Amino acid sequence: MGMQVQTVKKQGAGYNAQRMGKLENETEELSHAKVGGGVKKAIMQGRLAKKMTQAQVAQMINEKPQIIQEYESGKAIPNQQILAKLERILGVKLRGLK
Repeated sequence: MGMQVQTVKKQGAGYNAQRMGKLENETEELSHAKVGGGVKKAIMQGRLAKKMTQAQVAQMINEKPQIIQEYESGKAIPNQQILAKLERILGVKLRGLK
């Protein structure tokens, strides 16, 4: 016949399944912070004051036009480097606004 196999029950083997159930039942909505109303308004006003299009601003800061559109619509996740470039080009304060 074959050899006899010994089995050992591990302590806490069901713990991971319980933990996964808790994660699955989690109801907290998590999302990234988006550009605030003050920032998007300041970008748009600064750009219009200089009579520039979104594409022109994007080209001046070496970003895609879609980035400027996302900032002005409030869909972008704030990036301090992009905000700093926009401040320099548009001459408006953006960092620290809500």
